[in-house]
Amino acid sequence: MENAWSVGQGAPILERVFLTISTYGSPERPATDLGFLLHKHPERAQAFSTSHGTAHVLYPEASAERCTAALLLEVDPVALVRRGKGKGRGGAPDSALAQYVNDRPYAASSLLAVALAKVFKSALHGECRAMPERAAAPLPLRVEVPVLPARGGAELVRALFGPLGWDTVEAEPVALDGEFPEWGDSRYVRLALEGELRLADALNQLYVLLPVLDDAKHYWVAPDEVDKLLRAGDGWLAGHPERKLITARYLSRRWGLARAATERLELVRLAEAEGLDVEDVDNAVDETTDTEERPVPLAERRREAILDVLKGAGATRVLDLGCGQGQLVQALLKDPRFTEIVGVDVSARALGVAARRLRLDRMGERQAARVKLTQGSLAYTDKRLAGYDAAVLSEVIEHLDLPRLPALEYAVFGSARPRTVVVTTPNVEYNVRWESLPAGRVRHGDHRFEWTREEFRAWAAGVAGQYGYGVEFVPVGEDDPEVGPPTQMAVFSRTEKTSGGETSGSESSDSAGGSRADSRADSRTDEASKEVAA
Repeated sequence: MENAWSVGQGAPILERVFLTISTYGSPERPATDLGFLLHKHPERAQAFSTSHGTAHVLYPEASAERCTAALLLEVDPVALVRRGKGKGRGGAPDSALAQYVNDRPYAASSLLAVALAKVFKSALHGECRAMPERAAAPLPLRVEVPVLPARGGAELVRALFGPLGWDTVEAEPVALDGEFPEWGDSRYVRLALEGELRLADALNQLYVLLPVLDDAKHYWVAPDEVDKLLRAGDGWLAGHPERKLITARYLSRRWGLARAATERLELVRLAEAEGLDVEDVDNAVDETTDTEERPVPLAERRREAILDVLKGAGATRVLDLGCGQGQLVQALLKDPRFTEIVGVDVSARALGVAARRLRLDRMGERQAARVKLTQGSLAYTDKRLAGYDAAVLSEVIEHLDLPRLPALEYAVFGSARPRTVVVTTPNVEYNVRWESLPAGRVRHGDHRFEWTREEFRAWAAGVAGQYGYGVEFVPVGEDDPEVGPPTQMAVFSRTEKTSGGETSGSESSDSAGGSRADSRADSRTDEASKEVAA
């Protein structure tokens, strides 16, 4: 058996074993029956191809008293990243998996769960023609995972495995560096489970909970993952105290799928409580009445949040910088407290759409006097923008190349200097919650960047300090406890009348670092600024 511990050229497998399953026996009921249950012979080391590497099964010990099966997965992290970058392909919601150097070759993850399901498929289903009675009966088992990513720490590991029938659940944090204990613990734990369970139950629990603890998947979560979850969770998931967390994480927080899974699990729980079949409980539900409220679109919630800020600031004369097709201008027009509304955009085509949306050609004289659409770039100063109560940059800054941001900052905060400036931008951390957005992608093809909450706060604080503004931050949309809201908002309030970098406002020349072309410009747009008649 000694040579079974090496695979090809390189380090011994012992240094990279992902998972071991051990059982105990006697001469009458030898522990080596584990080989029959797993359908893998204890005297042979076997290899199996997976989509992202090679899985190896071998037995470091095999006697009547104790038998241990080890599953090793060799992963090519470079191939994993490259495969995830294919057009239209899904990927893991963990940005670390988009890096060529990552922990996937060394830590138990969804890659191991998929390999587990492929290599031990029959055992996972509780099938064993040679020993059906052994497959159906509890066995004394010990499961060890040397390096398990655990977002939530050892406490969450115990909360997940504790209610599942294990006698002991050991979750020992792994030090960040064994030579420097003062650095503290890493996010990994060494897991050891011991108790009497059916082998199939133990494997199904691992199949579900390994990626749940890692809170990341290497593949795009499709609707059929709901069926996989319910099959693997049969008999234990419906009544688990952490059912909601397990469901949400396993399905990568695709809330539509998580809601469908939760509803089906609730039916199972009710059926078990009433002693009925699931179909009978399901038929008792009146499907003709649907009172569930449809979620408010994020764009609408963003406009409502902006309006609330403007009202709270007492603004009446408002600039919508980068107004696009005029949705916010339209919302402002509905409130009579906003007496002057100016929409500015570099795209003549977008302004044309906005004019049609607002029906400027049919608008009454009094209403038309309140609104004006103007073509102009935000990358250089414009004396027409000075003197307003408030300016809004809603989902605009991410469309500029980073080197052009200082020009926009000067044009808005240094030259125009409204009392209040509202800036919204996507929170890139929240992207993992979007069902249709593959990992590593930005929300719009024209986005030059998307910031984390920390990056946005650092930028906003720097701008506020440079130009004499205070700044507050407001979440827009559902504020997820782990990744924050989908949209982040900064509200700047002017604290000083002048700034060292202020200009007279009588010039239209490019500001420092500026450019005569906004990054959102249509190449066919005229360079000269012109006003669209109201």
